[in-house]
Amino acid sequence: MEEFFSPEEKTLIEKHKNDDIRELALKLKTSRNVRREIVMQQIAGKQKLSKKVPSWAETDVICPVRLSLEQCSSQTTAEYKATLAEGKSLTDLTGGFGIDFAFMSTKFEKATYVERQESLCTIARHNFGLLGLKNTTVICDEAENYIRRMPDCDCIFIDPARRDKAGQKTVCLSDCTPDLAKIAPLLTSKSQTVLAKLSPMLDLKSALGQLPQVSSVHIVSVANECKEMLVEMKNGCTKEPEIKCVNFGKKTDFFRFRISEENTAECICAAPSKYLYEPNASIMKAGAYKSVCKAFGIKKLNINSHLYTSDTVVDGFPGRTFEIESVFTMNKNEIRANLSATAAANIVVRNFPLSVAELHKRLKKNDGGEVFVFATTDHINKHILIKCKRIQH
Repeated sequence: MEEFFSPEEKTLIEKHKNDDIRELALKLKTSRNVRREIVMQQIAGKQKLSKKVPSWAETDVICPVRLSLEQCSSQTTAEYKATLAEGKSLTDLTGGFGIDFAFMSTKFEKATYVERQESLCTIARHNFGLLGLKNTTVICDEAENYIRRMPDCDCIFIDPARRDKAGQKTVCLSDCTPDLAKIAPLLTSKSQTVLAKLSPMLDLKSALGQLPQVSSVHIVSVANECKEMLVEMKNGCTKEPEIKCVNFGKKTDFFRFRISEENTAECICAAPSKYLYEPNASIMKAGAYKSVCKAFGIKKLNINSHLYTSDTVVDGFPGRTFEIESVFTMNKNEIRANLSATAAANIVVRNFPLSVAELHKRLKKNDGGEVFVFATTDHINKHILIKCKRIQH
């Protein structure tokens, strides 16, 4: 760490590591031996790291600039990637801050980190040594250049940069750097397994239509927020890919299906019964709307509502489960009869003409509490409100 910071800078970083970063910016004075921006970068980085990668937060890892830290994976998603491949050799073609690489490299005999920015390579060399990753090699090069001369390996990991020249976020494969669709055939010729991290905003069918030899797609959510789409390509794969939905939270939900199964699955629509089910973010992103009906023997409220119901509670549903207390309409008398004793409510909108904010105003309810109100459309295309309470199941 001494090669990066002066003794005075190290002292300031340690002394103020838990301070409010905005207040600190006003207080911190510069001197000959203190670079204010560098000190602030490290303190802000360590604070963000404590949430993103807890196992690194109390070490002396060097944090990169804010953008690189914002774009990097969390420990949860990096650990998940580390379960997807193993072998003798790994090559990460877009190393970045190196979180994915660090966790994945532990499953391989040797691992090569490739990054086009020399500053990130310098940080990576320090951090990997500090973390005890002795099987790693750091190479500063453009991914497209290194691919052509790299030796074959067991697994390639790639996370194309999703920013354009103006720094704006991009989603489409052709707008990312490198263009994965163009280099995918070369990647699969160099490695048996290619794992690509894509934008969670990218359309799943679009990705499958542009990439070859896809064996599986992983839609990864954390705390019901979709974080990543991981596409796994296998050299020689000709089978239809499996879609794997995972959501990490207080409980971890897994669900698997294939698009052909979703297209042919039957789904019965019915009125709300005793229990209500709301799919997690990964299910919604993957579009497994009818597949969950078939897998759990439940009914859909409406073909476009993506809420489900059953007479008896089902185990293992990938999402939230609620017990229905009442069903009513936007009629003022019905609202008064069902919600008059409720000061606050968690409002969820699914296939309904009003927004959450508009409903809070119309219902005159604060946000929060233990009561949930789902505003949706039922099996006969009637707009309804469903009052319910969440059950941990």
